Amino acid sequence: MQEIRVGVVGLGFIGKQHVEALSRIPGIIVAAVADKNPESEEWCFQNGIKKFYQDYQIMIEEEKLCAIHDCTPNALHWDVNRIALENGCHVYSEKPLTMKSDDALKLCKLAQEKRLIGGVNLNYRNNAMIQEMRERVSNGSLGTITHIQVEYLQDWLLYDTDFDWRIMKNIGGVSRAVADIGSHCFDIIQYITSEKIVSVLATFHKQYEKRKRYNTNETFMSKDKSVPYEEVKVENEDSACILIELESGVKGSINISQICSGKKNDFKVLIGGTKEALEWNQEIPDRLWVGHRDEGNEILYAAKQYLTDYAKSFASLPNGHPIGWKDALTKGMEEFYKEIKNPSEKFRFASFEDGYYLTKIVEACVKSQEQEKWISVR
Repeated sequence: MQEIRVGVVGLGFIGKQHVEALSRIPGIIVAAVADKNPESEEWCFQNGIKKFYQDYQIMIEEEKLCAIHDCTPNALHWDVNRIALENGCHVYSEKPLTMKSDDALKLCKLAQEKRLIGGVNLNYRNNAMIQEMRERVSNGSLGTITHIQVEYLQDWLLYDTDFDWRIMKNIGGVSRAVADIGSHCFDIIQYITSEKIVSVLATFHKQYEKRKRYNTNETFMSKDKSVPYEEVKVENEDSACILIELESGVKGSINISQICSGKKNDFKVLIGGTKEALEWNQEIPDRLWVGHRDEGNEILYAAKQYLTDYAKSFASLPNGHPIGWKDALTKGMEEFYKEIKNPSEKFRFASFEDGYYLTKIVEACVKSQEQEKWISVR
């Protein structure tokens, strides 16, 4: 089996998840990691990674890598992804692809010119039940779409003592909740329906004008309130309500919050049709609710014998053995590397083009919030 040498840039929460997921894919070798924090070197060695760099550009130039995984803060995505492409590396980037749609479009064109493959980590689409929903919409089992309702609720920024780099727009972007978790909502809707979101009406909410930044800080970790802190201006939204319109004219609603007490990673998708309705909950990812008008409703489990043909390949465990977040993360990467090995075929990971369009949707939401009206995405 031909080995594929991969480098990971950024070793925060999500970077470590990428390393673990890559280790589960046969033939993929994490040859090197780059992170500006020198303390990350010890973690690399403990996890069998022999090469560590503080400068990702040196890593890319020296290691002769096939692909780069960009797990850096949003503000760095343009530079990291561009430099990787310019050096002949395929790129699998965290979202957003870039903070500005113009830059995302440039990356799409650069990847095409270099004949390289670009992917974006939108892992929820790689759940078996999301694949099943897409197949049922495509094959007509659902009927004509009548209803779209999505919510993504978290509480990790509920207190003013909760802080993360995403709060500062020069690092995280002009949008936070919408760009961060809203992008998953947009992608799932478009993926399941095979339609683009063409217009949006959005309203944002910001709970705090300032937040406390402590000297020690890491995403999703509790803060010791005895530690010294500084107050930092909050420059983007904590929650949002968004109405959307698809190409076919179907309307839908999205409710997003990072300040909803008790909701940890509560991502729900409901698609209603003239024949049946389908509902999926990310926190119970191996089950799909199927709603009927004239007969009993169903709970479908993620087992190969219950799923449509393509969705079966995303159900890797026997019935009753739940597949979850890490499985979907790994599956997206598997699809990406399948296309690297077989570039004439198209696989179902999120592409650079998908990532580019998501930046357009986020920008339209920001503009809609500012102008208080429907905004076209195109």
